[in-house]
Amino acid sequence: MPKESGPRPSSSRPAAARVEASLGLLLRRGTRAVLYENLIRGLPGVTETTYPVISGIARLEPVSSSRLADEIGIDRTATTRYASRLEAAGLIARTPDPADARATLLSLTDQGRTTIGTCRDRLTEHLTDLLSRWSPAEQDVFAAVLEDFVGQLRSETGGQLG
Repeated sequence: MPKESGPRPSSSRPAAARVEASLGLLLRRGTRAVLYENLIRGLPGVTETTYPVISGIARLEPVSSSRLADEIGIDRTATTRYASRLEAAGLIARTPDPADARATLLSLTDQGRTTIGTCRDRLTEHLTDLLSRWSPAEQDVFAAVLEDFVGQLRSETGGQLG
């Protein structure tokens, strides 16, 4: 089967409507679940439900459960439960929060760093495969435009995007 080359030609639909539809598909729970399943295959202690937690900890560590819950969009009770599973698997550790004696901070263990590194390597390989259907120039343009788009969203939300 021949490879598709480059982005699809322009549609009669407005660009904003096409972006909205594409983002909606990317952000669907089902799309994320399939992606997570491929990233975590064969990695002990990580499931489709705990992956967002360990990934969030990797981005934000050390982080409190409440801040992590806000950042990844899962309620605090579920975040704490999933963090407990990751801790039992030896992937994260809890330490006292020096700013609040009642709270703990979540951080990756060495095993957790290795696991999240494997997940990120797998994601990079997958994206490399998808992007290989485009020319290097198209890949660079896509990356630059996506970075700019995310930067604009970040500015609008006061940096609230990861």
